[in-house]
Amino acid sequence: MTEQIALITGASRGLGFAMAEALADSYHIVAVGRTTGALEELDDRIQAKGGSATLAPMDITKTDAMRQLCRSIHDRWGSLALWVHTAVYASPMMPAAHLDEKDWAKSVDVNVTAMGQLIPFIAPLLGTTGQAVFFEDDRAGQKFFGPYGATKAAQIALARSWAAETVRTGPLVHVLQPAPMSTAVRARFFPGEDRAPLASATDEAHRLLAALRG
Repeated sequence: MTEQIALITGASRGLGFAMAEALADSYHIVAVGRTTGALEELDDRIQAKGGSATLAPMDITKTDAMRQLCRSIHDRWGSLALWVHTAVYASPMMPAAHLDEKDWAKSVDVNVTAMGQLIPFIAPLLGTTGQAVFFEDDRAGQKFFGPYGATKAAQIALARSWAAETVRTGPLVHVLQPAPMSTAVRARFFPGEDRAPLASATDEAHRLLAALRG
């Protein structure tokens, strides 16, 4: 098949939702997220603009499910042109001395361990010509951001290592820096913040994709 396929992990809300919708002009979207209703809303929007999507309501921490998804992508389309990874767990803010065991474990599972599993699954689908995109959010070392800051930093460190390793061989791996956005993740960190100056996820998705293509 000649159809270009883009896999979006974390497509049910925020930047992932917006990236999936923006990319649907040029790609068939494989949308992964845990919220079925949100994925169905995404599908409705994509279809309304003449695009198409395959919905995959699943948790990226479920290794067997993600392995099967990647196998299904291979069997149906043969390869991926693009992987956009926006899935993240934003743990409640807390002092490091008061870390909650469950929040710490979930932060590690979603933000770090899943990445370590997904890259080996997805890299063969991207081959030498595909592209992978990750998003920086540098909260490491900031007060009360312990679980999120530490695990997001580990995620991006892994992405940067992969990028350095594939400069000559492909796939091309990008780490992009979004502007502050009016998303649920940011609202969790900054409740009561004036959201008017913040970028919308839709506008930011288009800006980041323009930079990527440029």
